[in-house]
Amino acid sequence: MLKKISTDKAPAAIGPYSQAIAAGDFLFASGQIPIDPASGEIRAEGIEAQAEQVMKNIGEVLAAAGAGFEDVVKTTCFLADMADFAAFNGVYEKFFTGRPARSCVAVRQLPKNVLCEVEVTAYLAGKREN
Repeated sequence: MLKKISTDKAPAAIGPYSQAIAAGDFLFASGQIPIDPASGEIRAEGIEAQAEQVMKNIGEVLAAAGAGFEDVVKTTCFLADMADFAAFNGVYEKFFTGRPARSCVAVRQLPKNVLCEVEVTAYLAGKREN
């Protein structure tokens, strides 16, 4: 059974997709970019500030599914510039202390010309009501 996960504490989807989908014991979350959910704008400047906002947004999507960062089993990270890798990692490691599996790639361009985007897969077994 598939269940759409949505929260107004994270940015609304800016296209024809859901913030996340719970499928059985797993949560598949769409990529989060550094949109401030209150304003709908990109307010953060620089890779560290943008990564912090991305992590806050991910945390809210996870919370809406009854999960947390400790339940994330895989992340995929997209950077606009691989020169930001070390600075991005400095923020990333504060949130993903369980060190989930990860892919990190540089891409030519991200939505709204942001510097980073992160998507997650989390394990939900025992974390939510059925």
